[in-house]
Amino acid sequence: MAKYSSSLLLLGLSLSALLVVAFGAGDGETKIGTYELKKGKMSLKVTNYGAHMMSFIVPDKYGKLNDVILGYDTAEAYKNDTNSFGATVGRVANRIAGAQFTLNGTLYKLIPNDGKNTLHGGPLGFSKVIWKVTDYKPNDVEPYIVFQYLSPNGEQGFPGDVVAVVKYTLLAYNQLSIKMKARALNKATPVNLANHAYWNLGGHDSGDILSQELEIYASRYTPTDGELIPTGKVVSVVGTPYDFLKSNSVGSRIGRVMELFTNQPAVQLYTSGSLGETKGKGGVVYKKSGALCLETQGYPDAVNHPNFPSTILTPSKPYDHQMLLRFFTS
Repeated sequence: MAKYSSSLLLLGLSLSALLVVAFGAGDGETKIGTYELKKGKMSLKVTNYGAHMMSFIVPDKYGKLNDVILGYDTAEAYKNDTNSFGATVGRVANRIAGAQFTLNGTLYKLIPNDGKNTLHGGPLGFSKVIWKVTDYKPNDVEPYIVFQYLSPNGEQGFPGDVVAVVKYTLLAYNQLSIKMKARALNKATPVNLANHAYWNLGGHDSGDILSQELEIYASRYTPTDGELIPTGKVVSVVGTPYDFLKSNSVGSRIGRVMELFTNQPAVQLYTSGSLGETKGKGGVVYKKSGALCLETQGYPDAVNHPNFPSTILTPSKPYDHQMLLRFFTS
C-alpha cells in the first residue's frame, strides 16, 4: 500500500548541521542545465531552471524502480509549465491577498497572477528564473547539489535584495534532504519558500492517488475564502475533510511509504484537483488527482494577518527551511 505521512516538527535532525553558505551579489547564470544525483537504487534529477526536481526514483518492496514525481522529460519544458511541477516557489509561496501588503508603514504592490492576488511570488517568481549552481558533488558519499539565486530589490514588487539557496542531498536509507535558506541583504521583506513536487508513490504514470493513504500530524488548519485566501482564523481539523491525524485514503499495493519531516509551521496539501490534462514524462498524460503536493511552508498570506507567525526576513534574521523525506517499504 502506498502511504504518506507528514510531521510539522523537525525530527532526527541536528540544528547544528544547518547549511552555511557565503552569500554574495550577482549570479549571471544564463544556461539551463540538468544534474543527477545517485545513491544506491535512489536517484534524483534536477535542473537549475527554477531549482526544479525533474525526477525521483526509488524502489518498491519488490525492488522495482519507479519515478514517483510528476514532471517533464527536458529542462526546457519547464519554461512553459503552469503547474509548478517539482518547483522551488517563492519569493513567497501560496497566495498574497490583493497582490499587496504593508511593511514598516510602506505599501508594496505586487504583480497579480491569480485573479487579483499574487501566487507563488508572481508570474516571474523563483520557479521561473535560472539559478546558479554553486556546488555539485555527485560522487560524494552523500551526493548533493546547491543552487543559489539573487533576487533584486523590486522583483515582482517585493522590497530588498534577497539571496536564496536550495540544497538537495541524497542520504543513507533512501532519504532525501532539501534545505532552503535565504538572507535579506538590505531591507526587511517577506520570504516563504516551498518545494512543489507532485508525489505519486505508485509511480508518476500510475494514475490517480485517491486510494492511497495520507497521514498529517497537524491538528489545525487555516480556512480560506472563495479566492483561497486565509480568513485569518486557525481552527481544529476535527470533523472536517482536512482531518488526516489518522491515516485516511486520499490502494495501490505497490508497497512504498514516504515520511516528511520539516521545521516549518504549516503544510499546504494539494491533491492536484485543478490539474488539467498535461503531457508529461514519456508521453504520459497527467490528469486531475494524479498526484499530491505536501508544501511545507509558513502560513499563507501571513504578511496580511498579524496573528499568523511572521514570514518577514531582515538582514539580521535569515530564513531557514528544512525538509527530510524518508522512503521505505511496508
